[in-house]
Amino acid sequence: MGNTCRGSFKGNYFQGYNTTCSTSDYPPSQQLISQEFSEETTKKDTLLAPISPTKKFDTMGRGIDHQASYVLGQKTPNISELYTLGRKLGQGQFGITCLCTEISTGIDYACKSIPKRKLICKEDVEDVRREIQIMHHLAGHKNIVTIRGAYEDSLYVHIVMDLCSGGELFDRIIQRGHYTERKAAELTKIIVGVVEACHSLGVMHRDLKPENFLLVNKDDDFSLKAIDFGLSVFFKPGEVFTDVVGSPYYVAPEVLLKQYGPEADVWTAGVILYILLSGVPPFWAETQQGIFDAVLKGYIDFDSDPWPLISDSAKDLIQKMLCSRPSERLTAHEVLCHPWICENGVAPDRALDPVFLVSNNSLQ
Repeated sequence: MGNTCRGSFKGNYFQGYNTTCSTSDYPPSQQLISQEFSEETTKKDTLLAPISPTKKFDTMGRGIDHQASYVLGQKTPNISELYTLGRKLGQGQFGITCLCTEISTGIDYACKSIPKRKLICKEDVEDVRREIQIMHHLAGHKNIVTIRGAYEDSLYVHIVMDLCSGGELFDRIIQRGHYTERKAAELTKIIVGVVEACHSLGVMHRDLKPENFLLVNKDDDFSLKAIDFGLSVFFKPGEVFTDVVGSPYYVAPEVLLKQYGPEADVWTAGVILYILLSGVPPFWAETQQGIFDAVLKGYIDFDSDPWPLISDSAKDLIQKMLCSRPSERLTAHEVLCHPWICENGVAPDRALDPVFLVSNNSLQ
């Protein structure tokens, strides 16, 4: 249930990588939310998420009315009594995120407001409840956004969380232009550290991507926090999942084959690492089906620029994270122990030639 983020790859450059985020000022409170949802979203937030039926029916054929009961299971305080909603920060298929200010302290937070009219079946309601439950379950990790509270009124469910005003990880890397393998290793260590924490607590994220890592401080590339747990689920050891969810460029092959577990998150982190080092994804095509075919084929290009200049250790780690056999893929903990990524590891501190990186023009 995060921001609508889509992109296409042409040639060897990552183009059209865009979100619906805006920093424009909007009217606050319910007026803003109602205005933003007056028109239906035309792009799916998560491109692989299964399409829900427009209505669920009980055994007597009657429509189930989720407006009649509380989504959160109980009555909550009115959010307007505690926070003032401000400008829009982002928008996705299921919700709009606004700046919100705590009235009692003046502290700014982010508030994601989900219209209850979009929760059209029992599964949608359960997804919202699970997202909130998982955020509470993961609270306290320094690189995971902290939930501050959940509220519900007659029209919306509101999730208040820490504000990350430094922008997206991917945008920050592009803005810098130059970076080293060591820097990419440190960023990957944070990302995989989040994966390890989630897995140790029995949570699979299922939608890791650069847009879902925000910086708290724009001047600190390592102030990353993972966001958007709308597709996350609890899992038990050995449990197999079959629903196809995620984002095309990052989806693991076993997800497409409808038989997967937490190993899929490690694959996705490997895709992010490949992008951090080369500026392009390892599996891409002009069509979504083409992307899926490339993912299932599993060929990784280490011949094109800039890969001849990248260390063998980095390539070794990527190969082991993008192993098509989940049982042979590294676990998150094993990734963190790899020589290229571990503390005082072997990732060189040499800056890559900017011609090989995603240029500013390639994202416009």
